[in-house]
Amino acid sequence: MPKITFMPHTQICPEGMTVEVDAGISICDAALSNGISIEHACEKSCACTTCHVYVRDGLDSLAEATENEEDYLDKAWGLDPDSRLSCQALVGEQDLTVEIPKYTINLVSESH
Repeated sequence: MPKITFMPHTQICPEGMTVEVDAGISICDAALSNGISIEHACEKSCACTTCHVYVRDGLDSLAEATENEEDYLDKAWGLDPDSRLSCQALVGEQDLTVEIPKYTINLVSESH
């Protein structure tokens, strides 16, 4: 069973967290089901960038981003080569290390 290590994030996950998940679950769903309130303004339909994350380790184990995901990633705050939309990135068999960016382009957040 693969593990996802979420790096510390000052507001969302201050201590960081490592969770075991089933392969095939999205990084976003894995976070949400373990109490990490990652933003997902479009309800995980690949129509925004609020669930943008950096996959710092294990990126190669994920399926390649679709053209639609790539188009939205171009709009994400702080885009880098490790960027993925967590609603679209499905966990494979390899462990992952994920960093949640400090900011999103979401101007309004229901939880803040």
